[in-house]
Order: sequence, then C-alpha cells, then structure tokens
Amino acid sequence: MSQTDIRTKIMTELTLYNSLKREKEVFKPMDPKRVTMYNCGPTVYSYAHIGNARAAVVADVLFRVLRHIYGKDCVKYARNLTDVDDKIIAAAKETGFPMYEITEKFAKIYQDDLAALNCLPPTSEPKATEHIGGMIALIETLLADGYAYESDGHVFFDVSKYDEYGQLSGNTLDALKKGDRVGEGEVARKKQSADFVLWKPERDGVGWNAPFGRGRPGWHIECSAMAKSELGETIDIHCGGVDLKFPHHENEIAQSNCAHGKPMANYWVHNEFLNMGKDKMSKSLGNVVLIRDLLKDWDGEVIRLALLKAHYRSELIWSENLLKESKKNLDDWYRVKNDCMRFAPNVKSKGNAETIDFFDDLDTPNLIKFLSDTGALQSLRNRLVHEGMTMQVQLEMQDALVIGYGIWLRTANLLGLLQKDPEDWLRGKGKEGGLSDDAIDNLIKERAEVRAAKNWSRADEIRGIFAAENIILEDGKDGTTWRRG
Repeated sequence: MSQTDIRTKIMTELTLYNSLKREKEVFKPMDPKRVTMYNCGPTVYSYAHIGNARAAVVADVLFRVLRHIYGKDCVKYARNLTDVDDKIIAAAKETGFPMYEITEKFAKIYQDDLAALNCLPPTSEPKATEHIGGMIALIETLLADGYAYESDGHVFFDVSKYDEYGQLSGNTLDALKKGDRVGEGEVARKKQSADFVLWKPERDGVGWNAPFGRGRPGWHIECSAMAKSELGETIDIHCGGVDLKFPHHENEIAQSNCAHGKPMANYWVHNEFLNMGKDKMSKSLGNVVLIRDLLKDWDGEVIRLALLKAHYRSELIWSENLLKESKKNLDDWYRVKNDCMRFAPNVKSKGNAETIDFFDDLDTPNLIKFLSDTGALQSLRNRLVHEGMTMQVQLEMQDALVIGYGIWLRTANLLGLLQKDPEDWLRGKGKEGGLSDDAIDNLIKERAEVRAAKNWSRADEIRGIFAAENIILEDGKDGTTWRRG
C-alpha cells in the first residue's frame, strides 16, 4: 500500500473542541496515567432513544481513543444512571411497582442496548441513589459558603453569587427565564427565576434525611456528586448531548466550581442533535425512535455506523436510507475482513491505526472514508493468490497484506466496528422457519453435484430456493460461499 493510501505516522496528539472555550484545543490530561472522563447517562424510567445512543456512541469512541493513546488501564470513564427523579416517582405511583424495580429494569435494558451497539462498559456506572450522602455534603458546603439558600423545605443555588454563570451556554442572567426542571410552586420560593433547586422535600414517600430537611436531590447536584466521588473534584473531560449544555451542565459547573474552588472539568465535549428528516427528534412531534425498536430490524453495528456517519458536532439526518447504506458498507468491509483473515489470521497486533485527521477532533467520517477505500487490500489479496507467482513473491506480498490489513482493522476497532466473525456476519440471520445453515450447505453440495450431472431442472429448483430465502452464492476457486442478502 502507498503512503497516501494508509498513513502510518504515530499520532498521539488529540485535539478536541472545548465547548467552554468555543475552540479546538490540544488535549492535555492532568495525569497521563489517570485520564478521567464523565458522561451523563439516562434517567432510567423508560426506553432510551436513538438520540441517547448518539451521545453514548460518541463518548465510547472517545473512550476507545483515549485508551489507545494512554493505555487501557490509564483511562477512567464514569457514566451515571439517574435513578431518582420526579418522573421515576410518578411512574412508580402510576404502575404500583417499587421505584427500584422500574429503575433496575430500564437500567438493564439501556446497558443491553448499548452493548448491542458495541459500546464498551464504562469503568464505573454510579447510581444517584448510591451517592445521596455526597450530594448532601455538597449542599452543606454551598449553604455554608453563601452560594445557596433555604426556602420552605427547598434549597436553591443563588446564581447571582457566581459571576461566571452562563459562560458555557452563552446565557446571561438578565435573559434567563428558567434554570432547572421546575416543580410546582418552586418559582415562588426562589429569589430569582434563574436559581436552580439543589434539594426538594420528600414526595410520595421518597426522601432522605438531611440537615436542611427530609427530601430528595435536584437533578443537577446528582452529577456533581457522582463525578466527584468517582473521578475527583476536577476531571479531564465532561461530555454529553448539546441539549444538556443548558441548564444541566451550566448548573453542574456553577455548583461544583463554587463548592470546590476549582473547575469541574477542563474540557467540555458536546455532540449535536439528530434530525428526523425535517425536524429534531422530540416527544412533542411524535418522532422519537427507540434503540430497542431499531434493534429488532437492524444489527447494532449497522446502527452504530449510521450514528458515526456525521461528525459528532454536526447535525445527523436520520433515515432508513442511512441504515441501508451503513448495512451495505459493513457487508463490503466484512467481505474484505473474511478474505484477509485467511492469509493474516493473527494480525490484530500489527500496524498502527493513527491518522492525523481522525485525531483532530474525532473526525469519524474521515475514518469511515478510509475504511471504504478497500481497493488496495483487495488488489493485493487477488495478486497474492495468483497461481503464477513465485513463493518468494507471495511471501513478500503476504507481509504487505498483513501490514495493510492490520492498519485497516485497527482503524475499524477504534470506531468499534467489525467486531464480529465475518462468516457469521455475511451469513446473517435467517428468517423464522427458513433454511438452517446446515440445510443451505447441503443444498450447495447438491447444487454442485446436479450441475456436474447436467441436471439443470434440479439446479434451477435449488436456485429458486436460494432466491426465495434471499441467499446469495459466491462461486470462487476455493468453492462456493454464501451469505444472506
């Protein structure tokens, strides 16, 4: 492969767009031996949607890149689960099920959905209910230092006491109308509308004892406490969807910075929205697409690739055609992987996956373009098996194939793609009641026999069976292989 086809320069400098600074910066961790990142997870009272999946997949790619640069054991990634919230309390009251049963059920579904999308498990997955003590301690500090105040069983953060409030989102105090998930009657208890709640009174039996009254935490204080407990007072990277920039991340910054006297995070990384055709996905428009529903029709790797087709800071237009295109890409790539594995079965440790453009703010479309340029690999593979070549030339070309394929495969691994056995992928899943793998293999064997015997009528019957089952045969020098279309 030529230098222009595959770049092998070792590239350890990662740049990220820092939402707080509104510019790309070279990423420099506080401690290269302990790189920390935090990602806001879901409120687990219902199924996660494809927008949640995009945030999780983007964070997973960043996690993979950091592990690639600094080492697997040197990256600590926390993704929380919000398991106490007014919506969860309301769901428990409506269904009659205990709150913990609801949250455990949907937390497990969320974890299974992300596993199907090839997302690596985070280093830790803290639950809000396991960190109530830390939340209470943070609130006590904010009260003692004059950043918070009590009002009728509530505790609010006084945004007027933090001069840099609005720096992340660009909001000004004069322009703000609201700053939190406002509950009934909360506005009247505030000094100003932008103040956000840190603690609320007990509701429907859900509450914990605290010096400022029995109650439950506000949404924002949960992440501040969990990030501190899992990773420290200041972390390297905080990521999440752009919809969380305000008010959630803005409020996290305010309460954490004031409580600790230092920045909560040095880099803030936000992914853009999904566009469902003409509109952004929203419950009010009725165009919410659940991960669970998509997985009924599409392999998780297809969904993952579709989510990576646009740069994470660009809006991604979601469509059926995007999924179909991604499925075709993966079919092509798995055929390359299948061919190359025959000549380089132990290639995973060879080659470098670094490309300059990708490490410049996680340019996933650039890597996808690189993966799609498989012509050089195919050409090399085809020449390698040419009968007229000498053994010496074959060995030299096999070395070239191993190097090229190693770089290509490790590139895919950075994106969390091509994680399956290629034969399993290409054969796919048969429809319920359809032909089994063994039945297909037997028919292929019979097809060869009847064609040799010039029994064309039976050969046509077998061809019709395969067509009805959408099974594609590929005849080659080494025999016939098959896959489901």
